[in-house]
Amino acid sequence: MITYILESLAFQLVFLLTYDLFLKKETFFQWNRAYLLGTFALSLILPWVKIQALQTTMPQGLETTTVFLSQLNGVVLGPGAEETSFLDRIPWPYLILAIGSMLATIWFVYKLIQISRLRRKSIVENYKDFTKITVPKSTSAFSFFRNVFMGEEIKRDKEANILAHELVHVKQWHTLDLLFFELARIVFWFNPLVYIYQNRLAELHEFIADEKAVKQNKAAHYEMLLSEAFNTQHISFVNQFFNKSLIKKRIVMLQKKKSKAVWQLKYVLLLPLVLGMLVYTSCETNKEDTELDSADGVSLAVANEIPFGVIDEVPVFPGCENAEDKRACFQEKIQAHIRKHFNYPDEAQAFGIQGRVSAIFVMDEEGNVVDINMRGPHELLEEETKRILAKLPQMQPGKHEGKTVKVPFSIPITFRLQGNDEEEINKEIQKFGERGDGWVPFAEIDEAPVFPGCENAADKRACFLESVQNHVRKHFNYPKEAQEKGVQGRVAIMFGIDADGDIVDIKSKGPSPILEAEAQRIIAKLPKMEPAMQDGKPADVIFSIPITFKLK
Repeated sequence: MITYILESLAFQLVFLLTYDLFLKKETFFQWNRAYLLGTFALSLILPWVKIQALQTTMPQGLETTTVFLSQLNGVVLGPGAEETSFLDRIPWPYLILAIGSMLATIWFVYKLIQISRLRRKSIVENYKDFTKITVPKSTSAFSFFRNVFMGEEIKRDKEANILAHELVHVKQWHTLDLLFFELARIVFWFNPLVYIYQNRLAELHEFIADEKAVKQNKAAHYEMLLSEAFNTQHISFVNQFFNKSLIKKRIVMLQKKKSKAVWQLKYVLLLPLVLGMLVYTSCETNKEDTELDSADGVSLAVANEIPFGVIDEVPVFPGCENAEDKRACFQEKIQAHIRKHFNYPDEAQAFGIQGRVSAIFVMDEEGNVVDINMRGPHELLEEETKRILAKLPQMQPGKHEGKTVKVPFSIPITFRLQGNDEEEINKEIQKFGERGDGWVPFAEIDEAPVFPGCENAADKRACFLESVQNHVRKHFNYPKEAQEKGVQGRVAIMFGIDADGDIVDIKSKGPSPILEAEAQRIIAKLPKMEPAMQDGKPADVIFSIPITFKLK
C-alpha cells in the first residue's frame, strides 16, 4: 500500500511539472482540461499495470511441495488474538487514513449543506437550461451543476456578462470535474498534489468560460473584473466568478493570443512519460518475487545473480540429459527428490508442529548444492528440510551466455498434519470415561447445552458452538514463555458439562504443558449453562475442541 501511494505521488508530480512547464501557458484549454483529468486517473491506475513484455522474470522457485500427514480443524490463534476489538485489529497507519477520510467526508457534507442552506434562503427562478438563484445581501456569483447563484447586490449592467460566463460552466459540466477531485481529496486527503490538481482545473474552467462568454466587449469585461470588491463562498467544488486570486490570470489569458496549432505537439510528451512509467511499474522488483516475507522465509537478494527464470541453460538433473524440456524436468525431479527423501520428524509429529519452511540454496559452477538457508516455524522442520536438500545429487551446472554460473533457487516446503478429525476426537472421547457410564457425546445428544444468551436462538446447537468459539477467542492469551521458546501446535481439549450445567473434568493433550495450561484456563472460564437433555432428562455430555496455537 505504501509503495502504491508513493508511486502515485511520484507520477502525479511528474505530470504536474510537465503541465506547469510546457502546457499551462497555452490556450488549448480543453486539451489541458483533458490532460489534468486523464493524468490524475493514470497516476492511480499505472502503479497496478504490469506489462508482461516489459517484465524481467524473477526467480519464483519451484512449486510448493506439501507433505500431508494429519491436521485437525479448530480455532486458529496467534499472538495478539486476545485483542478482540475491531479497532485493535486495524494497523495504525490504516486507522489514521480512515480517520482522515472520515473527517474529509464530514467537511464535504458540510459544504454541501452550506449550498443547500444558501439555496433555501434565496429566490429561485427556473429556466430551460439552468436555475437562477438570487442570493440576498450578497455580491458573490458561482455555479453548481445547473444552479447559477447570483448575489442580489451585483450591478444590473454586469449581470448579463456574469450569467453568460456561469452558463459556460453549467453547459460544460465543470462541476463534475471539481467533484471528481473533491472525492479524491476524501480518499487521498494526505496528498497535497490532489489539491494542486483541483486548483489547476478550477483555473482552466475560468479560462474556458471567459473565452466562450467574452466574444465581443473584452474591455467591459476587464473593467468589471477590476472595479468590483469581490466576495467568495470558499467552497472548493463550485465555479466562482469572483475570485481575487484568479483575476490577474484571467485578464492575462483574455489578452493572450491564440496558441499556434503546432504547439499541440507538446501533448506528445505524454507518450514517453506514460511509457517510462509503464516500464518502471512492469520491471520494478516485487517483494514477493525477490524477497520472502520476514515471517516466511529468507531474503533471496543475496543469491540473485542469474535467476533460474532467466538463465539460458538450466542445471541438468541426473536423468534429464535427454529430456526435451530440461527446465520442466529439473523442477519435476526436485519435487520427486523431496517426496522420496522426506521423513516427518517423530518429535515434530508428537508435538503437533507443522507449517511452511521457506528454503533457498545455490547451485554452484560445478553443479553442487551450496549455501542452504531456510526459515520456518520450528528448528525440527528446518533441519529436515536442510537434510533433504543436502541429498540433492551433483548436476551439470547452469550456463548463461556460454559460461557456467551460480544459480539461486527458492522452494517452500509445507509440513502439514492431516487426518480424520471425527475419528481422532472419538478416540479421545473413548478415553474420557473416567466418570463411568452415562456420558453422551455432544454429537449424539438430543438437546445440546444452552449457552447463556442462546436461550431464544432458533438453532441452540449452532449457537452453542459459535459461543464456545467466541469464548475461546475472547479469553485467549498466548503465554509469553511459549512465544519466547517458539512453542506452538494443537491442543486437544475435552471436558464435560454435567447434568447441573457445570464444566467438569477438563483434560488436554498438546505439544507443551504451557499451552495445555492456557487451554485449560480458557475452558475453566466457561459459564454455567442449562444442561443438555437426553430422553427428556438432564444429561451429562462430553464436548471436545482442538485449539491451535500458531506463532505469526
